[in-house]
Amino acid sequence: MELYTIYAEDFKLDGGACFGVVPKSIWEKYAPADKNNMVNVSLRSLLIKDGDRLLLIDTGIGNKQNEKFLSHYYLFGDNSLEKSFKTTPYNFDDVTDVILTHLHFDHCGGAVWLNRETNTYEPQFKNAVYWCSQSQWELAYKPNLREKASFLNENTDLLSEKGLLRFISQEQFLTPNIFLKIVNGHTIGMIIPMIKYNRKAIVYGADFIPSIANISVPYIASFDTQPLVAMIEKEPFLNDAVNENYVLFFEHDFYNECCTIKKDERGRFKEKEVFKLKDLH
Repeated sequence: MELYTIYAEDFKLDGGACFGVVPKSIWEKYAPADKNNMVNVSLRSLLIKDGDRLLLIDTGIGNKQNEKFLSHYYLFGDNSLEKSFKTTPYNFDDVTDVILTHLHFDHCGGAVWLNRETNTYEPQFKNAVYWCSQSQWELAYKPNLREKASFLNENTDLLSEKGLLRFISQEQFLTPNIFLKIVNGHTIGMIIPMIKYNRKAIVYGADFIPSIANISVPYIASFDTQPLVAMIEKEPFLNDAVNENYVLFFEHDFYNECCTIKKDERGRFKEKEVFKLKDLH
């Protein structure tokens, strides 16, 4: 198995929204805020070569949204899927599977791209099938008022029209080494991939645990639609992470890529070792 960190984009979000009721004086040591209370956020994908399959988890925002839309998210830097793929031995056409953890625009936008020469939408990974949970798909097309603005049909309509979507209705193995866990606190039917690699379990955090600053059980983002459910889901998972020495891979943490978890003397969950994926052995 081969693993590669892929950077889609970097952008900014309101710090209070990222950490909910946790006071700024506590979370800011992990995520420094600017004068407008905005914090840096990454869109970090994971590319996995597993046997004869090349799988990508999440795809970032993509290129379809206009300047007015993107102005609310303050994109910065020059990271892109295209640039990041060039650091690997693979290209877009090699991808066989794309796992969309959920269908909020910053996680699935890069699945479909806008060809500006023809002004048409095209699948970004033309030889891939795209995996999504059935319950998340149903929510995206009949959204609640809270999430309606996060679901953009142009990110997913084409995949459905071309028959490229594959749905999962329950937790399952996608390959013998990749288990798809489902959680519901952030949004209904969010997939959390768990990858078996060198006798370790690497967990792609998505918006379940998006950053080191969100590890502690009460550190729930205001974006979570069911915060109490999110907390109930986190605690047993974190106990397993401590006992089984899981490696958490962060999609949104601008400063930290991976870590293991420990419990301190007061029973609080915290980061143990922090490192980059390439340094994992």
